[in-house]
Amino acid sequence: MTTAQLTAAPRGEVEHVFSLPHVPGAVAGIRRRVRAVLSDWNLTAECAADVLLVVSELLTNAIVHALPPATLRLSRSLTDGCGTVRVEVTDLGPAAPAAPPEPAIDPDEHGRGLDIVNALASRCGVHAHTGGTSHWAELPST
Repeated sequence: MTTAQLTAAPRGEVEHVFSLPHVPGAVAGIRRRVRAVLSDWNLTAECAADVLLVVSELLTNAIVHALPPATLRLSRSLTDGCGTVRVEVTDLGPAAPAAPPEPAIDPDEHGRGLDIVNALASRCGVHAHTGGTSHWAELPST
């Protein structure tokens, strides 16, 4: 699916939607497309880097732990002079484990994604609904 810019909502909101292919390399491809959007939004380099990191973590979690398909919604809003970027990844919910967890997983390489999201976001959470599960984070963009 190509980037779809939806009609801007009230209060200066802009939204882009990306479909996440469930294949190796998908996160890198989506990151390149998100980087272009963030550049168009004229975010500071630090803010753009934080948003890209959150995008990477939430998308990777969707590929590794959830059921496809997954969709990324990236939106920007301005309310009362304060800018916010919202990253939301929706999938069909948690995947059932295909095999018992590997005991040799290196804790230095796995398990920190949501801690990173929590550290960077001003607000974040999970919303279960009839269409699946959405993991979201909001970051200040000013």
